[in-house]
Amino acid sequence: MKGFLIASVRSGAGKTTLSLGLMAALARRGLKVAPVKCGPDYIDPAFHAAAAGRPGVNLDSWAMTAVQVAGLAAVGAKGADVLVAEGLMGLFDGVGHETGRTGSSADIAAALGLKVLLVLDVTGQSTSAAAVALGAKLLDPRLTLLGVVLNRVGSERHRRLCSEAVEALGLSVLGALPRDTTIELPERHLGLVQAEETDDLRRRLDALADFVERHVDVDRLIDLCDDVALSATAIAPPLPPPGQRIALARDAAFSFVYPHHLAAWQAAGAEILPFSPLASEAPDPTADVCWLPGGYPELHAGTIAAAGGFLSGLKAFAAEKPVHGECGGYMVLGAGLVDANGDRHAMAGLLGLETSYEKRRLHLGYRRATLLSTGPLGPAGAVLSGHEFHYASILTTGGDAPLAEVTDAHGGAASLDGSRRGQVSGSFFHVIARAN
Repeated sequence: MKGFLIASVRSGAGKTTLSLGLMAALARRGLKVAPVKCGPDYIDPAFHAAAAGRPGVNLDSWAMTAVQVAGLAAVGAKGADVLVAEGLMGLFDGVGHETGRTGSSADIAAALGLKVLLVLDVTGQSTSAAAVALGAKLLDPRLTLLGVVLNRVGSERHRRLCSEAVEALGLSVLGALPRDTTIELPERHLGLVQAEETDDLRRRLDALADFVERHVDVDRLIDLCDDVALSATAIAPPLPPPGQRIALARDAAFSFVYPHHLAAWQAAGAEILPFSPLASEAPDPTADVCWLPGGYPELHAGTIAAAGGFLSGLKAFAAEKPVHGECGGYMVLGAGLVDANGDRHAMAGLLGLETSYEKRRLHLGYRRATLLSTGPLGPAGAVLSGHEFHYASILTTGGDAPLAEVTDAHGGAASLDGSRRGQVSGSFFHVIARAN
């Protein structure tokens, strides 16, 4: 199996455009493509799966152990011809100073032995692009650059000046993408509009594949890749199944579930029972636990508030069995949600939480959580690694007991987080893996 990692030195430089175009182009050539996303991200993996024709996996060196990274990569890439990983932020961006555990894309490339295909946004520069490429080449001795793809090239002269400067460093320029706004995917406040909500997704992916095939030497790129040897090490599920039969909310408002959790739960013998709150469906009463993942409930608050079948069914379920909500799911378990227009919508009322999206404030970063009581996430005292990413504000928790004690990745003081009441629990914390 061949493999490589697509990275840049900053966000917004074109990683996703090139990643999706290459995945789609390679897949339609008949290759089995194993997609990987570095770091915490729910949205890109769904696009990867659509482009590659098979589900991908998130790998995170801060939240996962080296054994978990290697094991999940091996399982996700089983039977593939080529592994294509998309980095996050800048190639070297992470937290802390523990080599191999910073959460950076560089850590994943080094752990899996992947050469790096560097995307350089050359807007407003020419020969200076070589300085950036040289820095990326030299900064981390663990890494080898496969080559460079120039992005947002303005003219043939622009391409030539950038290419000559980069190639003088001994680096191969494998492509040059011109500025083209027609291939851009629609975005909203948490990133791209979700794959299942993107109009004409197949046409858009085919257009990206055509674009990349025209401007990137795909054959040479694959020839320059090394073979990647991944050993299928048996690992415990990063998050053990919360039950044998799991009622999972799944629609446009509840879609933030990591593929590695679902795959691990099913591999462990658990059964996933999806239902749609937006269609006023209730969780299957025969399930052992109900899981409300994150997503975009703030965009559908009115529909959720009017979904009588869902709300009554959820309350009946919670009277007898555990219910857990992550981020958006946590907001829906609360008493009310204030939308962007300032209108309050009654939610399930299973927790006293009141949240507001009227005045947006970004909450972002890695989190380490120690559970204060036993529930769907694990036993009291279990330590979980994950992240928080949302714009909502908590108006009140209504006096409910906290779910966990949480710290960030920068040594900040621990704080109490989340809510629990009876068998119902929730927090804005997204679990990536159990740390113990």
